Amino acid sequence: MDDARLWGSETGLWTADPEHYREIIADDALMILPGHASVLVGADAIHAVSATPRWSTVTFSDQQVSRPHDGLIVIAYAVEARLDHEVYRARCSTTYLRHAHDDWHVIQHQQSAETPAS
Repeated sequence: MDDARLWGSETGLWTADPEHYREIIADDALMILPGHASVLVGADAIHAVSATPRWSTVTFSDQQVSRPHDGLIVIAYAVEARLDHEVYRARCSTTYLRHAHDDWHVIQHQQSAETPAS
């Protein structure tokens, strides 16, 4: 997957409808999300992200891409997501695994929400 498609896929994870999650998140994916006391696995992860806002705009910065092995992509980035007057900022990482030719799935996602400076 080239970088443009990769970042487009990641944007979709912030802006698309819950059906998109069921298509792209692996059944055994692991996620760590703000507000959840435990690691989310598979269906629980999909359910949790389906309950988050569909952000109207997302802006990525500090984008890093690693391809440590054929069929494996790890990305890390800062995000600013907006919906009306709500703004959410976080540091994130996502790992994609290729299951078949040009068929990529999220197997890991982690978000650390940024807290406002006091």
